Amino acid sequence: MKRCFLVVLDGVGVGELPDADAYGDSGSATLPNVAEAVGGLSLPNLQKLGLGNIAPVRGVPPVDNPDAFFGKLTEQSAGKDSTTGHWEIAGLITKKPFALYPEGFPDTIVEEFINRTGCGGILGNVPASGTEIISRLGKKHMETRYPIVYTSADPVFQVAAHEQVVPLERLYEWCEIARNKIMIDEHTVSRVIARPFVGEPGAFERTANRKDFSFEPPRKTLLDHLIDHNIFTMTIGKVDNLFAGRGIQEYIHTKSNTIGIKKLIDTVKNLDKGFVFTNLVDFDQEYGHRNDSKGFARALEEFDKAVPEITGTMRDDDLLILTSDHGNDPTTPSTDHSREYAFLLASLKGMAEGRDVGVRSTFADIAQTCAEHFSISSEVRSQMDGTSFYNVFQKVV
Repeated sequence: MKRCFLVVLDGVGVGELPDADAYGDSGSATLPNVAEAVGGLSLPNLQKLGLGNIAPVRGVPPVDNPDAFFGKLTEQSAGKDSTTGHWEIAGLITKKPFALYPEGFPDTIVEEFINRTGCGGILGNVPASGTEIISRLGKKHMETRYPIVYTSADPVFQVAAHEQVVPLERLYEWCEIARNKIMIDEHTVSRVIARPFVGEPGAFERTANRKDFSFEPPRKTLLDHLIDHNIFTMTIGKVDNLFAGRGIQEYIHTKSNTIGIKKLIDTVKNLDKGFVFTNLVDFDQEYGHRNDSKGFARALEEFDKAVPEITGTMRDDDLLILTSDHGNDPTTPSTDHSREYAFLLASLKGMAEGRDVGVRSTFADIAQTCAEHFSISSEVRSQMDGTSFYNVFQKVV
């Protein structure tokens, strides 16, 4: 009857990694910098768990006897995007980076997309914020009927179209062509994303009909191994998209952190047994990418208020892990992800008190720890990257 709840606060990094300069991210430290920018954070519940023991966070000082084990995780994968971050959390380090297009896609890709889809032409072909490029090119798109194609600092190929101009099924078909026929081999990106929108010029809005066409993990992850051992797996948020749906028995898509937190709490209250992998995306999507420190702070405080209900509903022998997948520092000029340590807060219901587990060498230590919690053999666990820290719980239970 064991349960494990793994929650990713998307983009909440805690300081630059040693190789941050190679990614243009020197000085990035999402959580500490947000705290400074707003004059201090009020996160009393995360503070009790030990968040302030991990990094200097204004308003969140360290505590002497934290309720959780705390530390930092070093990303070993090449990149700083959600896909590689979540894959590594699930036990798969990505050594070969996905293709990036900081100057837009080459003519060969654009021509092949136009020819294979029959769309007639494209607009954009630049790295851009989705809301910005739709606002800028949406009117022309409605006039020409050409899709808006763009990328970002992430390895993504995104196609935006007005739902009344390009039917959803056609947009999805175009993206499937790009995923399976064009963005492959040396052009492999982590995701091809359909970005439908509605509205009139000056008031365009993206809809909930977004669809991700993800590259499948090249080998088994924690999710696959759990399924193999008849352990129920469930995801909340965008997690199923990042794994191309593989190893996931049930998923819940959410439109906001507020909804994601509610679904998580409902699941903690009602799930009999199994593994729940949650992503709360607003930190990254709504605030990090838009350089909105105040919004980022409000989102952190919203989650903090939910922590007592999450932890108070947990049962004996439940494992709770809170972490992040990369940084997205809203205080820097960049609006892109940043190469940062992930924070780690881990609690096994019934343990005495937490302590420092140090700087872990890879995000994949989480996968190993979750797998050991479910008594998956060391032989099977050897197929994943990382080293378990489950023994720290056993010493104090």
